[in-house]
Amino acid sequence: MSRTTAKEALAQEAASASASASAPTTTDNNNKAATSTAAVSDNDDPFDDRGMLSAIERDRIRQEQRTSLVETRHLSQAQTALGPISTIVPSLIPPNVPSDELRAPPTELTTLSNGLRVVSQETYGQVSTVGVCCQVGSRQERQDQNEQGVVNLLEMVAFGATDQYTGQQVTESLLSWGGTRFGTTGREQSLYCIDLLRPNVDKAVGLLASCLLEPKFLQEELDEATQALSFQALEMPTELSLGEALQSAAYGGSTQQLGQPHFCSNLASVEAIREQISPADLHAFWHRQFLSNPEQIVVGGAGVSHEQLVALAERHFGHLEQVDDVTAGRTVITDSVYRGGQELVIPPPVPRGEDIMNGAAMEEDNQLTRVALALEVGGWHSPDLVSVCVLQTLLGGGNAFSAGGPGKGMYSRLYRQVLNQYHWAESTEAFTAFANESGLVGISGSIKDQSKTRDMTIVLADHLGRLAVEPVSDEELDRARNMLKCNVLIQLESRLVLFEDLARQVLTYGMREDMHTTCARIEAVTKSDVQQLAIKALQKPPTVAAVGADLSGMPSHDEIAGWFRGMVN
Repeated sequence: MSRTTAKEALAQEAASASASASAPTTTDNNNKAATSTAAVSDNDDPFDDRGMLSAIERDRIRQEQRTSLVETRHLSQAQTALGPISTIVPSLIPPNVPSDELRAPPTELTTLSNGLRVVSQETYGQVSTVGVCCQVGSRQERQDQNEQGVVNLLEMVAFGATDQYTGQQVTESLLSWGGTRFGTTGREQSLYCIDLLRPNVDKAVGLLASCLLEPKFLQEELDEATQALSFQALEMPTELSLGEALQSAAYGGSTQQLGQPHFCSNLASVEAIREQISPADLHAFWHRQFLSNPEQIVVGGAGVSHEQLVALAERHFGHLEQVDDVTAGRTVITDSVYRGGQELVIPPPVPRGEDIMNGAAMEEDNQLTRVALALEVGGWHSPDLVSVCVLQTLLGGGNAFSAGGPGKGMYSRLYRQVLNQYHWAESTEAFTAFANESGLVGISGSIKDQSKTRDMTIVLADHLGRLAVEPVSDEELDRARNMLKCNVLIQLESRLVLFEDLARQVLTYGMREDMHTTCARIEAVTKSDVQQLAIKALQKPPTVAAVGADLSGMPSHDEIAGWFRGMVN
């Protein structure tokens, strides 16, 4: 069998095509065909892999391509005025160099002349988070002036229409800048931020200032927000209802600031907002608590130049003037006193109908009975704060369907001694809730079998009491300290968490503690610290809360308090 090379096959094909052509076979044409055929034998250029072009034609086409490539280096005709695409990196983009050539980014803090503080930390990335944290919370709502729910409503209408933008323009601007917005409110602080591509930071701060300093609070926005609150009340997760009940039971309900509700947890409270709160009321509250109080405002940024952020804060927020509490009519923060107590919540039946998209999930959630026991500890400024966090990590917990793996806490005490021992326990988890002057640490649990309500309460009380009776083991303490340090460091790798940590620490403490100091404080917690913390907490009456359709099996508060007294005496 004879073999034909690729070049020979191409030559044969070219010769055949030339012979069958209908064009006149003049001498010139014969010469051209011969030239083309000859070019095949010595043409190794894949540009003309079929060998159909002469050397002159190949040179002509190549020249045309060179000219085209030169022309495409320039921008389109509409952008010609900007000139060719630059290879120079903008100064606001951090240099792309090896990590060992970068200095560890410090936390930088500046106070403007009006008392507003600016804090930032570089991340050497090309995405930034900028925002504002302020001392505005639901504990400042005046119950005697029908302000309950104002802060919850402010969260719903955040980033709405302003004097410069419509609500639609706010959304479209963020989309065009590669950004997204976040807003959250609490009992003591509110936080609003924008996460976006770094070159647009100056635009983001301008937009943020417009949304915070000149919101319109349009009636249609309030109508939409109250409608959303209605759905929120219908679909309120039982965990949130349990948390609200704990706060109320611990601090005497609305008689004290920390006992006031934060969420509009039922339709009656939403209807009260709809009838009692107007755009003018929102403006009045926002003006006295935010606009006249720059000393309690922190502008923060993660992944942004500090000098740039200070200049932007001065431009957009530097004109704010501090007004004293009395002149501004601002709600003065008064310390709430822990009381302890019990609050039981029976949720309304799950609505039926096609308008409830997740009705099945809600019904299943409402079938669970949730119980929580809590004890008082110090607040954000307490010397026991880190010990409380170590204690929470040591107890750990989760739900019965958690998958194992590194960092899941499957060796925490509540996993090993509750979830792995009681088949009826759906979940059990340690929690904390801190405020400036006080805090709570406790354990919550959920069950499907309502006949086990009392058993779950006994188990939770037993684990809280044991902390005071017997020291934790060295192994448990080491594991808890290591896991807490790991969790802190991993969380700070998130740009959004870093921004929030910067802003909230400066607002709460006036400074930001570095991670090395935090890790050292965690490592310094001893077994004695944990036990003494529990003993001190058990000297005061406990706080008990439960949410469920049938709470007849719940022990009374006096009975539970008696259990704790018997453990420590």
